[in-house]
Amino acid sequence: MIELTRQDLSDILYGCTILGTGGGGSLENGLSRIDLALEKGKRFRLVDFSEVPDEAWIAVPYMCGAISPSTPEVEAVYAHLPRIAKPMPYLAYKALEAYIGTEFYGVMSTELGGGNTAEALYVGAWLDKYIIDADPAGRSVPEIQHSTFFINDLPVYPLACANQFGDVAILTQVVDDLRAEALVRAMAVASHNRIGVADHPAQAKTLRSAVIHGAIRYAWKLGTAWREARQRQEAAAPLIAGLGGGRVLFRGQVDRHAYQTLEGFTVGDIHLRGQGQDLGRSYHIWYKNENMVAWKDQAVDVSVPDLIIVFDDRANAPVINPYYEAGMQVTVIGLPCAAEWRTPRGIHEFGPRHFGFDFDYKPLE
Repeated sequence: MIELTRQDLSDILYGCTILGTGGGGSLENGLSRIDLALEKGKRFRLVDFSEVPDEAWIAVPYMCGAISPSTPEVEAVYAHLPRIAKPMPYLAYKALEAYIGTEFYGVMSTELGGGNTAEALYVGAWLDKYIIDADPAGRSVPEIQHSTFFINDLPVYPLACANQFGDVAILTQVVDDLRAEALVRAMAVASHNRIGVADHPAQAKTLRSAVIHGAIRYAWKLGTAWREARQRQEAAAPLIAGLGGGRVLFRGQVDRHAYQTLEGFTVGDIHLRGQGQDLGRSYHIWYKNENMVAWKDQAVDVSVPDLIIVFDDRANAPVINPYYEAGMQVTVIGLPCAAEWRTPRGIHEFGPRHFGFDFDYKPLE
């Protein structure tokens, strides 16, 4: 067991933001959650799965919804409703624990992202639970079924949902994770495009073989390397590419960018024009919350389940969708996904064809 310091937690969340591939929630909000818990004297205790008793119950708290910024028109729709102070994943986790009728041992992050990983860390610390060093994605993902739970046929239910207005629902059973995605997404759309969820309640002996072990420590390693590179005033993007076993994909500047909120997702396109050794070339990234597919000169370059990460060269930091500006100088890197995603089932559920593209996945390397 490791008790994490503020610096540890910051490094973890910056690493998660890198692995978030443009999604995974707001890093700023995530750090605020962490600071709130630390101010109240809460402890963040990270445990390896090998330390967790077989009979211990674990659940996965997170946020689901679009990552688009709000507008005055959207705010007006919800202006008459009350607001709950406590975080939505916290409310969902408590509701699920009450429904199961047993005290949970710990929390697991649903994905690696600056916002969503922080939600799990916060719930764990606030409720004095352990934080499990594992997750079911090894990166950020847009849909509930994009998890190693699903490709290992573990049930997502019962699951709890809670929004910021005080509505709480327990889904005692769903057909499968795809149906859970549809139902939870519909509730998110009716809840300001954001809803807290807690799902996959199970004992450690059930979850142990169906997750990616060491996921939090991997993010920690990348986040620490990113911080140290910035301290040396060294470009972080190529360093992270090498450390993660990936490569630099493209260097250039943002030519144009457009996005919209569709059915609870932020969907957009980033068009880049090359600079340096990529001068005269073009790059196009399509995202659905997270960066999904990239084309170089109209030819497919990289796709999910591998990771496509964009760094703002001036800030020397990863860019979170949809916050791009024309002329922004960027470096795009690719990292290989976790081995679990390269199985036939993993590629079927989280490869380019899942998103409607008519081409097969080819590994980044």
